Amino acid sequence: MHTDLCLQPATAIARLIRQRAVSASEVLEAHLARIEKLNPLVNAIVTLDVTGARDRARAIDEALARGEDPGPLAGLPVAHKDLAETKGMRTTYGSPIFADFVPDFDALIVARLKAAGAVTIGKTNTPEFGAGSQTFNPVFGATRNPYDLSKTCGGSSGGAAVALACGMIPIADGSDLGGSLRNPAGYCNVVGFRTSPGRVPVWPDPTPYLPFAIDGPMARTVADIALVLQAIAGPDPRAPLSISEPASIFAQPLERDLRGVRVAWSPDLGGLPVDPRVSDVIAAQRAVFEQLGCIVEEATPDLSDADEIFQVMRAFRYELTLGELLDRERARMKDTVVWNIEAGRALSGPQVGRAMRLHAALLARLHEFMQRYEFIIAPVSQVPPFPVEQPYITEINGVPMRNYIEWMRSCYYISVCNTPAIAVPAGFTRDGLPVGLQIIGRPRADFSVLQLAYAYEQATQHWRRHPQLATV
Repeated sequence: MHTDLCLQPATAIARLIRQRAVSASEVLEAHLARIEKLNPLVNAIVTLDVTGARDRARAIDEALARGEDPGPLAGLPVAHKDLAETKGMRTTYGSPIFADFVPDFDALIVARLKAAGAVTIGKTNTPEFGAGSQTFNPVFGATRNPYDLSKTCGGSSGGAAVALACGMIPIADGSDLGGSLRNPAGYCNVVGFRTSPGRVPVWPDPTPYLPFAIDGPMARTVADIALVLQAIAGPDPRAPLSISEPASIFAQPLERDLRGVRVAWSPDLGGLPVDPRVSDVIAAQRAVFEQLGCIVEEATPDLSDADEIFQVMRAFRYELTLGELLDRERARMKDTVVWNIEAGRALSGPQVGRAMRLHAALLARLHEFMQRYEFIIAPVSQVPPFPVEQPYITEINGVPMRNYIEWMRSCYYISVCNTPAIAVPAGFTRDGLPVGLQIIGRPRADFSVLQLAYAYEQATQHWRRHPQLATV
């Protein structure tokens, strides 16, 4: 019963709880049993509050018994990324500097999940300060890919993706600057949605007017993503980039007639090196979109300045957010984090200004491109999951990577586009490693992205292939 229940979509579990066919407490116990069994193998959940979770589940059951509506996520267990502050629960940011830090407030995304009835059970692993698409840190160690324990799960929302894939939680939150919701979703055969900046307001946020770092949902199916967005989307006065549309837009039906919809097929985003194992899986997906009725054409917007924009603005943000900490704690910070902060310190005003001008021009070019195309299809990651002992990829197809994040250009080129982009399961390499497909929409057209992703998911059903360790 535990296996069957815990690998159900969150929408199905939520419906069972609401119908009182199963209690929130029973759902929690089933997931806690899976955590006890599977987490020692993968190291996805790094802080666990069993007593608090049982109290919260019991309160949901009591509210339902009184005929009250505890919210759209009533009784669904959730674990929060260890970058998101959780009131009264340890939040380490994956750093030994904060190994014992317990915040006295909830980050906005955590507060909204709780308010919608989700049952907080703990925290999911992340690399130090979320830096890099490989989840390991000196506080908790590495998180392993459930499809192959010798491989990485990606990052930085790696613990969240693994916990979902294993059925240890049905919904999760994450964040994404350069691919941190999309890369681990692709590596773990789940769904991660980088929403439009402001769709899920970020608070606290040391860079409230920069649109690059966003918070968002992860789940096993597209409908589950829409369910979570009903709780976490919508404006907040503390977040100046907030989109004013209410979260209720994500309660609409996801079905859509896609005949005649024009899609830009971009298997390498204009010339990026892509591992043949990824290319083979992605190429086979083109026919699916054609069968849905889409007009699929090979095309890529001019993203020639995306690398400079991202590298400069990322370094700028790292210095802004972590520079003072570096002055005090350099010896306890990861070398790549130190490098990124120092890269920010080396920037001149004119360099930042140039990046902002290039960004404005890129957005204008993208707007023109997306007058013709409603969607762009691309790979999530340029390589399949790699050995968990390897900190990052240093070359792809013989092309050397200049730093620890350059291998993630297929994601971070899209981060600077200010567009919604979802990672959905696209199939598996010959040796059984998941590959993710990225569906990119027009600015603020988040619901449309969900509609195409839902149609693709319904046609392929890749999400139903769970890790073997999670099905026994």
